[in-house]
Amino acid sequence: MSDVRVLGCGMVGSAIARDLAASGHKVRVFDSSPESLKRVSDEPGIEGVVLDLSSPGSASGALAGADMAVNAVPGWMGLSVLEQAIHAGVDMVDISFMPEDPAHLDGFAREHGVRCIVDMGVAPGLSNMLFGRALASLGTMKKFTCRVGGLPVERKMPWQYLAPFSPIDVLEEYTRPARIVRDGRVVTVPALSEPEVYDFPGVGTLEDFLTDGLRSLLRYRDRVPVMEERTVRYPGHRDAVLLLRDSGFLSTGRIELRGGAEVAPIDLTSRLLVKSWQMKPSDRDITVMSVDAEGADGVSRKGWRLVDHYCGRTRTSSMARTTGYTCTAGIELILSGLLSKPGVMFPEDVAAGKSCFDLVQNHLEQRNIRLEEV
Repeated sequence: MSDVRVLGCGMVGSAIARDLAASGHKVRVFDSSPESLKRVSDEPGIEGVVLDLSSPGSASGALAGADMAVNAVPGWMGLSVLEQAIHAGVDMVDISFMPEDPAHLDGFAREHGVRCIVDMGVAPGLSNMLFGRALASLGTMKKFTCRVGGLPVERKMPWQYLAPFSPIDVLEEYTRPARIVRDGRVVTVPALSEPEVYDFPGVGTLEDFLTDGLRSLLRYRDRVPVMEERTVRYPGHRDAVLLLRDSGFLSTGRIELRGGAEVAPIDLTSRLLVKSWQMKPSDRDITVMSVDAEGADGVSRKGWRLVDHYCGRTRTSSMARTTGYTCTAGIELILSGLLSKPGVMFPEDVAAGKSCFDLVQNHLEQRNIRLEEV
């Protein structure tokens, strides 16, 4: 049994804590919100601690004496928490999806003998591992495409969408320019561009569009000349978001309201969308992912499909399952000793070793998350 600290008790962090406790680990969860900690307050083997992790040095205290840690804080504080874990000498799996590139901490982690897997969720995370397996199998690739998204089971107009994370995080995904790879070069295109409508087996008609999800995979542009990630939604959702964007509701520039108050339209829009987009305990969701890799010869290929559903037994959303359980698989990778060298690691590099990928796949299958190779 290992002593694992989970920093952040949101929807995904709480799912991670419950899964680790069910696997026999001693779990302590830290969050600034007592309401958030109620998600795990009745769970055996889990201790909740109220702590403001944004306070300088607070994560260091939370990690004292830990064997392992999970970084599940919001992205804007992710880098600081990761730095504190490395300084404390605690191995960490990170799903904060920080805007900074954590690769610059690799030397720091090596100096402290710390192993860190970053971006270890569903996408980025599992999608990157499939990239790594495809590259190891094919040698070189001509094209790589990942389509991924979380969808509500019940479609309600006008949005046909529920946000598993904060609406502001989703809106930033819709406004941040998408970095993709074309002809071996990183190019930037508007988010929501190049929409495609198609039938997804077992789900129905869906629509996807380009978003900025490749992250660390951009490093492989010299070996894979065409790469893109596409966010999946129900048809019609993109049109509604475009109406908001083109009308100025997603602008980050501040405007003056009557009475002299100033506000950024995107902040106001996010606050207003909480009621429409926030998942309620009665809501059910699914996660879909399609990964396709084409060999350099134009003939050989590798592909996987994933359709995952809300789990009624554990009362865990599909997005929390697929993100959280990929993270707990990363915990087991480090504890198993399969990853012995210190440093900052990305999922695609971890998956280059088949034994590591097999452990993750088996871990997910034991939780009824199944990848179908196509």
